[in-house]
Order: sequence, then C-alpha cells, then structure tokens
Amino acid sequence: MPLIKNEVSIDADIETVYALARQVETFPQYMPDIESVVVTERSEDGNRTVTEWVGVASEVKLKLRWTEEDIWDHSEHTCRFTQLKGDYQEYEGFWQFVPEADGKTTFKSEFKYEYEIPLIGPLIKALIAKLARTNMQRILEAIKIRSEQQ
Repeated sequence: MPLIKNEVSIDADIETVYALARQVETFPQYMPDIESVVVTERSEDGNRTVTEWVGVASEVKLKLRWTEEDIWDHSEHTCRFTQLKGDYQEYEGFWQFVPEADGKTTFKSEFKYEYEIPLIGPLIKALIAKLARTNMQRILEAIKIRSEQQ
C-alpha cells in the first residue's frame, strides 16, 4: 500500500495555518484538484467532522469520491482522517502543524491508500501514486499560499 509523505514551510503562524486547514469546505474555491467538499457532520466542539469529497485527477480523467472522518486535536495541531466509504479500498492519514522558531509553520502530511482498478498493471499503479503525491502537495501549497495572504 503506497505511503505518501509531503511537507511545506509556511510563512504564517500556526494558528492561522491550522484554522485555514480546518475549513475544508472552502478547498474547492482555491484547489483545482478538489471538485467539492461537503461537511455532513460536525461535533459541537469542532473536533470531529465527516466530509464528502470529490477529487479530480485531470491527467487521467478520473474522479474519486469518498467520505472521511476527520479527528482534529487542537492542543497538538493535528488531524487524523479515515475513509468511511468511497472509491478507495483504504485511505487514512494525518496532518501535523508544527511551529517553527521564526514564527513560520511546517505543515506535514502523511497518508496511505489502496486504490485498485481491476486488470491494471504496475505502470498505471505507479502513475496513480505519482498523482496522489502531486495532488497532496498541491493541497499543502494551496494552504501555504492562502495562509501567507492572511
């Protein structure tokens, strides 16, 4: 099962970056690889959300749909996410926001997934892994840009 790790340094404080990352329903406004995100459940304290996602891998004309549960830990500045249902056979990971000494924030992402298409070969699986890494990096970069504009 592929494991994708990405990180980016953001010239903004941790509270700004973390707050922006928690607004997942706004992602389609500034992330072209995300067609839609709908929050279907949100706990009163905001620590748990359930969201329905539609992602687009335009390079291969593929739409992926999934529903995920996000568990946000405000004291640790993390989010753990797990697919509840959807196109992936497995999808889970976490985001971590780490303050840097100079007032910047490091945004780290790690996720693993299993996505099977019957009868595809290793070349197509390698392409899908590359697209997954690229798409996650685009999410980090988009949050970086938005955070630095705040």
